[in-house]
Amino acid sequence: MTRSLQFRLSAWLSALIVVIAAAGGVIAFKTAFHEANELQDGQLKQIAALVTPRTLAMMEREALERVDGADRESRLVIQTIGERAPLTVAADLRDGVQNALIEGTPWRLAVKTLDDGTRVVIGQKTAGRDEIARNSALATVMPFAALALVLLAALHLIVRRMFRPLAALSAGLDTRPEHDLSALSGDALPSEITPFVVAINRLLARVDASVVLQRRFVADAAHELRSPLTALSLQAERLNASELPDSARERLDALRRGLARTRSLLHQLLTLARLQQRTDADTARLRVQEVFRNVLEDLMPLAEAKEIDIGVSSVDEVFIQAPQADLTIMVKNLVDNAIRYTPAGGRVDLATGVSDTRPWIRVEDSGPGIAPEERARVFDPFYRVLGNDADGSGLGLSIVGTIAARMGAKVELADAAPRGLVVTVTI
Repeated sequence: MTRSLQFRLSAWLSALIVVIAAAGGVIAFKTAFHEANELQDGQLKQIAALVTPRTLAMMEREALERVDGADRESRLVIQTIGERAPLTVAADLRDGVQNALIEGTPWRLAVKTLDDGTRVVIGQKTAGRDEIARNSALATVMPFAALALVLLAALHLIVRRMFRPLAALSAGLDTRPEHDLSALSGDALPSEITPFVVAINRLLARVDASVVLQRRFVADAAHELRSPLTALSLQAERLNASELPDSARERLDALRRGLARTRSLLHQLLTLARLQQRTDADTARLRVQEVFRNVLEDLMPLAEAKEIDIGVSSVDEVFIQAPQADLTIMVKNLVDNAIRYTPAGGRVDLATGVSDTRPWIRVEDSGPGIAPEERARVFDPFYRVLGNDADGSGLGLSIVGTIAARMGAKVELADAAPRGLVVTVTI
């Protein structure tokens, strides 16, 4: 059985309404049926009271019939006892209203003895009487059935309306961005649900405090490490300017590369921390080609150092409504990743366009690509593809994923031809 409270409440109340309506209908049917028969008995008695020796003499001797309407089943038969037509009635019947079986057919009879001793019988077939009584009873029961249907429909609407605030609360929670940990509003909710909402709000407050503490720790740690790293880098540059043996210079070059990677990691950590802490940002209508140009100006030295052929393969004028800093950081991380993971002498292409009124940005490289089974995990912080010797930090695509989620964009990874990776961001 379903665990839906709304369904169970509707089902139980509907069953209760059906049972009560059915019981009421049965009682009403039996009562109406009995009263209809009583009414018809009263009619037989009234007709019997009207029969006198004088009125009887005015009737035909053979058999006296009065057909009520066109239905022969409901006709009335009036005759004296002892006559064989149309009814063969026993002579010992008592006066009054009674049932009798005549030639295999049930009849309802009213027997009366007149002042002159003549006995008269007024009869009607039971089947006709029952049909009239049944129709009358059904006419009484039909409002019960109609009322039950109206109550069921009203019950369904009322229960749905009662649960509508819960559905709205659920929909609001489901569409909330991941950074929104504000308290839920329980003003429109039933008082029975309020303690549950209060408990959720307390949980959200604890989670928010924990997330803020974690992000602050990451940001503070990155800031604290920045100064000593800068000092180490300056010392390494001064040492590089001095005369050193070849073996010492090789170790110094390795140290400088390590410091550069660490500075890049800290920069990306700070970027990710700022993105996670920011809840909103002003948007602007940005020209994508302009964003490409700014990113290429920053990263061209890195591409030239590896002799990578990098450029823009599309000339379409595409505009995107987005925060300028977010869009620039996202494109820069995509291109930076492509350059770092593309071997020397490779190729990196940037493109943009519009598909079904939705603008998109694409970065394609000739690197090793990403296996399909690992594509879902590359957006996790610090995750790096196994077997890859590139000096990335594992934060580039995590930053891209964070910005894309904030912008409502979709990031897709695919294989490039003949080899490499294609990253498409559809805004």
